[in-house]
Amino acid sequence: MAKKSMIARDVKRKKMVERFAAKRAALKAAFESAADPMERLDIHRKIQSLPRNSAPTRIRNRCWATGKPRGVYRDFGLCRNQLRERAHKGELPGVVKSSW
Repeated sequence: MAKKSMIARDVKRKKMVERFAAKRAALKAAFESAADPMERLDIHRKIQSLPRNSAPTRIRNRCWATGKPRGVYRDFGLCRNQLRERAHKGELPGVVKSSW
């Protein structure tokens, strides 16, 4: 199990990304459409002035069952340990142990 503070920090980041998503998208669109280099520089400064945790790349992919940050499978949202455990129990539809 991951530290509660790290899980809470990630939840806080997800909320902040949602809150600033529209503003960030508008600024990025304006940046792409601007032709004047000085205008682009001004828009870039505005993007940089947004909170650091409002960037989507700051969100860590975590297991929903344990909160572990490493070895998370996107299809299930589970870490490798939980994926294996639940697959052996038959809790994941369509997942079977391979043998050849």
